[in-house]
Amino acid sequence: MMRSKTSDKSRPTDSDRDANLGMHACGRDHLVVSNKERDLKKYQQDDPVTLWVNKVGPYNNPQETYNYYSLPFCHLSVNPAHKWGGLGEVLGGNELIDSQIDIKFGKNVDKATICQLELDEAKVKQFKDAIENSYWFEFFMDANVFCELNYICFERSFFFALLISCFLGVQCAAASSDDLPLWGFVGDLHPDKNSDNGKHVLYTHKNIIVKYNKDQIIHVNLTQESPKPLEVGRTIDMTYSVKWIATNVTFARRFDVYLDYPFFEHQIHWFSIFNSFMMVIFLTGLVSMILMRTLRNDYAKYAREDDDLETLERDVSEESGWKLVHGDVFRPPRNLVVLSAVVGTGAQLAMLVLLVILMAIVGTLYVGRGAIVTTFIVCYALTSFISGYVSGGMYSRHGGKGWIKSMILTASLFPFMCFGIGFVLNTIAIFYGSLAAIPFGTMVVVFVIWAFISFPLALLGTVVGRNWSGAPNNPCRVKTIPRPIPEKKWYLTPSVVSMMGGLLPFGSIFIEMYFVFTSFWNYKVYYVYGFMLLVFLILIIVTVCVTIVGTYFLLNAENYHWQWTSFFSAASTAVYVYLYSIYYYYVKTKMSGFFQTSFYFGYTLMFCLGLGILCVFQRFQVPKKVTEQSTEIRSPRLFTIGLITLFECAGAVGYLGSNLFVRRIYRNIKCD
Repeated sequence: MMRSKTSDKSRPTDSDRDANLGMHACGRDHLVVSNKERDLKKYQQDDPVTLWVNKVGPYNNPQETYNYYSLPFCHLSVNPAHKWGGLGEVLGGNELIDSQIDIKFGKNVDKATICQLELDEAKVKQFKDAIENSYWFEFFMDANVFCELNYICFERSFFFALLISCFLGVQCAAASSDDLPLWGFVGDLHPDKNSDNGKHVLYTHKNIIVKYNKDQIIHVNLTQESPKPLEVGRTIDMTYSVKWIATNVTFARRFDVYLDYPFFEHQIHWFSIFNSFMMVIFLTGLVSMILMRTLRNDYAKYAREDDDLETLERDVSEESGWKLVHGDVFRPPRNLVVLSAVVGTGAQLAMLVLLVILMAIVGTLYVGRGAIVTTFIVCYALTSFISGYVSGGMYSRHGGKGWIKSMILTASLFPFMCFGIGFVLNTIAIFYGSLAAIPFGTMVVVFVIWAFISFPLALLGTVVGRNWSGAPNNPCRVKTIPRPIPEKKWYLTPSVVSMMGGLLPFGSIFIEMYFVFTSFWNYKVYYVYGFMLLVFLILIIVTVCVTIVGTYFLLNAENYHWQWTSFFSAASTAVYVYLYSIYYYYVKTKMSGFFQTSFYFGYTLMFCLGLGILCVFQRFQVPKKVTEQSTEIRSPRLFTIGLITLFECAGAVGYLGSNLFVRRIYRNIKCD
């Protein structure tokens, strides 16, 4: 069997294809997909049903997709209609084109000709390359009226349509969930005694079985038949048939065929939650021991007032640890403007992740094409006030004077990091001619969202934060002359504390990371956002506990530079996630080629940058005011995706826990 030109790894088996694409096999290349019942449109007998062609690409490389007509399939019209379903759909690399295949609701078609395909040398070469690379294609049926009208009104002003999507994008993306995806493979390699590589055959007949409940389409099955060998000079009839079958499947069960219940609800998934929960109990007990025993004894010795002079001198000579650095622990950190920016950005991302998870649970966003991406972009713009407020308040509390510089860095830090990575990936996609390339108009729209929504809100938040929470409120006065930091054992150095700090948070989420990675890179629909929320809460507690323990050890070593050490300790979680992604790439996938490798590690880098920034915020945010009785740990808000984005939220709470711990222990001692 010939190996793929874009992959040196083995071709997928039929069972691999069907399992990973979420299809049920009813024979060779029999693909089953599910429809969503429609509320906006009801079909009548003989109403036209549009079949949209979308994309093709190598099976093993999910992001390497191309326009369906990049292969020499039949063109029934010079200018076929295009359909666009929202900003997230465009960013997701979808381009729906009307196939103009004649399908009418409730009307069977025994066998009809789509076109006659004349094979010349160039076409044969294209099809053979596609078959060797296990090319699959994607169709959609049953478009939603809202998105159709949106396209009709704005098809001549694509830029304006994208701009409108900022406000209607989520609704339109949700409406696009009424489209029925159909998947199939272009052809196959059949054994051939005369060739070691096998015979290339092209499937020429598409048998479409549509199941409907009264006036609504529920399921669509695609069976590919009539494989024909590819020979130069041969003319092939491309045909199709349609059969309509009534079904009793209800609206509530329309999406079940997409969801891989045995995979996501496997026993190991529950076991991982239990394992993480036990870790939470252990860490909570460790932190409680530090707070209730060690610190209580320290307070008792440090607060004595009625000892004789000899006892007092002995205690002072033996005194060491965190108490000695009370005059330096609240000293402004180095590169305050950068630290304020990443803390503010982490606060925003934390709230963003929480919002997206809750909306995915309530609104089943996983159903619609691009709905998650659209929701993420819109929510990011609207939560920019948070980043400005947190960053501006923190910068002012530490005596910063260049608040404009801090505000600009806060508003542009995460977007421009993503833009830099995206620009490189987009250049690669344009070079390959892939649908993954983002159109210029879409880039302009994203920039407009940032410039006219996100940036002004960040500016407003900075102004409000400086005035409402910018007053210094440290429990201890900062001394004029910094205290020298003594040399300590290797395991108490900042670098070791930083690298060890991310191990336990990563350990609490790495099982869930497997399910998230598999859904994103291996054609599965991630729908267990309840699990994600639970893991998110566990991550919050683990990060808070690890942060408190690490900060205590660092201060006990008389190192008062805890801010940046905590930053790198938190960010090391993202380092472990990235190392896991390398393992996943080589062991769990069959991806290969420069294109797919670039996109895999580029997307993962975006995710890890967001995760690192959020974990940073976990450890450094300072509340406006901490009262004597306050014990609250505030939980601000994935990705997403970015897929990315659930686990980053814990960062905000972790920072509040660490900061609350530091302020609490120094408020309870007598400061000069």
